[in-house]
Amino acid sequence: MKKKKLLLTLLILMVVLPLILFSNKKYEPLETVPFVDLDKYAGLWYEIASFPQRFQEGCHCTTARYTPTGKGYVTVENRCKKGSVTGPETSINGKAFVEKNTGNAKLKVRFFWPFSGKYWIIDLARDYSYAVVGHPNRDYLWILSRNPKMPQDVYSGIVQRAAKSGFDTSKLQVTKHQ
Repeated sequence: MKKKKLLLTLLILMVVLPLILFSNKKYEPLETVPFVDLDKYAGLWYEIASFPQRFQEGCHCTTARYTPTGKGYVTVENRCKKGSVTGPETSINGKAFVEKNTGNAKLKVRFFWPFSGKYWIIDLARDYSYAVVGHPNRDYLWILSRNPKMPQDVYSGIVQRAAKSGFDTSKLQVTKHQ
């Protein structure tokens, strides 16, 4: 089990570190939502679609669970089934730290110390039924929902808004769920 986590850690570092160090693209500032109530945001989210990432390769039925701790961070538990919707489940745990003065809309997520990634909430339903998370370099995008299925009109609206924010939405890949 420890070898598996070490291998996963090294794989993620090999993918994420070059992106952080060598990204030189210029973009307009990415707008986030004005405020996120972390207690309402807490709980289980289903990934509806995302930009393919090497660290999620082969994942199906992807979910994320966020739990505020009262200790200055939110715990993050990402799960998916590898290879198919009936494949073996794998998970990884991390911590998300809110950036000050951002209305809780900008977080730094860390799965392996000392590396962290920007987790910016750029779209959020008033009732917290969906959320859209992006990165200011526009290379990362996740559409999340409280349910494994999302109405097509809601999804289409999210995709249109993401495109207006500078994301290449043609890269979106719909996540398979059972």
